[in-house]
Amino acid sequence: MTQFIVKPGTKNLHHEGEKLITTHCCYCAMQCGMHIRVNEKTGKVVGVEPRYDWPVTLGKMCPKGVTAYQTVDHEERITKPLIKKNGEFVESSWDEALDLIEKNFKRLQKEHGKDALSVYGGVSMTNEKCYLVGKYARVALGTRFVDYNGRFCMSSAAGGFMKTLGTDRGATLPWPELEHTDCFFIAGWNAAECHPTSIQWLWKARDKGAKMIVVDPRETQIARLADVHLDIKSGTDSALANGMLHIIVRDGYVDEAYVKERCNNYEEMKEKVKEFTPEYTSKITGVSVEKLEKAAKIYGQSPRSVVMFCRGIEQQSKGVDNVSIYTSMALLRGQIGKFASGVATVTGQGNGQGGREHGQKADALPGYRKIADPEHVKYVAGVWGIKPEEMPKAGVSAYEMFDEIQKGNIHAMHVMCSNPAVSAPNTEYVWDSLRKLDFLVVSDFFMSETAEFADVVLPATTWAEDEGTTTNLEGRVIRIRKVKDPIGESKTDWQIMKLIAERMGKGKFFPYENVPQIFEEFRLASKGGKADYYGITYDRIDKEDGVFWPCPSEDHPGTPTMFKEKFGTPDGKANLAVVGWQEPAEIPTAKYPHTLTTGRVVFHYLSGTQTRRVKFLMEQCPLPYAELHPELASQYNLANGDKVKLTTPRSSMVLDVRLTKAIRNDHVFVPYHWGKELSVNQLTNPALDPTSRMPEFKVCAVKIEKV
Repeated sequence: MTQFIVKPGTKNLHHEGEKLITTHCCYCAMQCGMHIRVNEKTGKVVGVEPRYDWPVTLGKMCPKGVTAYQTVDHEERITKPLIKKNGEFVESSWDEALDLIEKNFKRLQKEHGKDALSVYGGVSMTNEKCYLVGKYARVALGTRFVDYNGRFCMSSAAGGFMKTLGTDRGATLPWPELEHTDCFFIAGWNAAECHPTSIQWLWKARDKGAKMIVVDPRETQIARLADVHLDIKSGTDSALANGMLHIIVRDGYVDEAYVKERCNNYEEMKEKVKEFTPEYTSKITGVSVEKLEKAAKIYGQSPRSVVMFCRGIEQQSKGVDNVSIYTSMALLRGQIGKFASGVATVTGQGNGQGGREHGQKADALPGYRKIADPEHVKYVAGVWGIKPEEMPKAGVSAYEMFDEIQKGNIHAMHVMCSNPAVSAPNTEYVWDSLRKLDFLVVSDFFMSETAEFADVVLPATTWAEDEGTTTNLEGRVIRIRKVKDPIGESKTDWQIMKLIAERMGKGKFFPYENVPQIFEEFRLASKGGKADYYGITYDRIDKEDGVFWPCPSEDHPGTPTMFKEKFGTPDGKANLAVVGWQEPAEIPTAKYPHTLTTGRVVFHYLSGTQTRRVKFLMEQCPLPYAELHPELASQYNLANGDKVKLTTPRSSMVLDVRLTKAIRNDHVFVPYHWGKELSVNQLTNPALDPTSRMPEFKVCAVKIEKV
């Protein structure tokens, strides 16, 4: 394949006075290929051009990607350190800000111990930075309290894959193979809004006759075009997936040879799913028996099929169970490890895959190693140059860190590339926790809602002002290239961590002068782990258009298709799920009689810190809204555009009504990209999955009142 990777400084033949630099989008894990346009005279980013030969997206871009460049030189960028004095932020020098951080970090650790400090990371950063977050927390600060915003994104998928397949990689197959799939079973993935550039692969397959089954309480764009839309009640996925397993077993769709050779727990699973007859499953899920039968027949008879899911099934207090059972569908059909077949969780954040593999999770170390394993600790400690006994123990999950603040165990926090004041559930509790901190440091390039609580805000860089690698939704490691120098006095996150490490007397462990030096250490730290990047180099990424992990040596081809011969479990066999169904943590009652669910819109990204500052995107979707079925709205005399008050056991908010028949008549949908009084996460339930510690964003009980 002819590559079109533009060398830095190459002139843009379409626009005089400009140069092009090849990189990837900063938003979702499609990591769409693009060329950034830079004005040669001013050095400013002025636009983007699609990269048509990027094999994952073939030149397609969504509204966010097309406008992503507009945040780089945005007038609201933080360009100098800010210190809060008498309730107001005042610009300061880096030395003054670092002096204050050093003074408070050391004071609080002296008074309360090493674990008085905490670090809250994010997975919109590169692999190099995500790797360094874990090292920074454990070596520079010496604390066990480190976690990241991916806890709210991919943690249930990770937990489910580890239980069933033994290794957590988001997709078992490369994305271009989707074109050759015969059937897509899609659960809880609003593809057109969340990952619009992926739609082309579904349509290519549909043009060749592929069938599509969609599980969603809303009739999303892809649900509208599906062969079967399973209009499920939120929170009943485990029952529905078990119902599918029941029919697959009953009607003889199981690949018996595959299951016998490559899977455990088959007899136990068959016994468990006996009770999930179509009638019983229909009663729980609200999906008709006819639809259940039709969906199972289509899926069961398709030679090549892919089970795909996203946050809809994962952001539940039983998210790991949901993932495990849906994955078991693919295992029963013998689809994992084969061409154009398998299972995929569609990663949300740009580096949601790589960012969870290399040490910023509370219980994890680089290469998907575990702090609970002494041999894993010994290896990573050796790479870092510390004694194994100096490695802190496992911490707690992202939301539970706010519990630790409330208990008086965490006294300071450093938040990087994240906005938990918007993205966490039960936000009023989170806001109260942030206020209770003795000292809060936030690194960001905009004044986020979380940064407003800070004592010190450090000006970080955008994705275009640094280099490194990310890992896209396939498991393909790719290059992010530096497009321009940082604006003002802003610094990269890795430089900020290095500076604070030096102030804490740990500078010798952070000797980096550039990103490639971090990457080389990071490769070594991952060596031998489940997520082994050791054989991946920048040169290989450029030559091969990305390298799939695991890749244990430089002569290894990488692993586009996972589990061809064995799974990542100790015995090499997959573990079929033997799991029943439990109700969501919160179900409708007489006081809160309906179900609230949340999600994205195509014009915004996560907490909206970036997209709410782009004029075009705000013009398209300026405010959140409450989406209701006309039948539900009529019960409260609500018309389109009326004001409605939504109340859950946690809080209330007022929104405009948007009527649509494309939602169940017992549900309310609200998008989550806004902060403060417009944040739907004031309402959402912080009930956690027992394995992944994922909050139940997707299901809670709600009361409706006309304003």
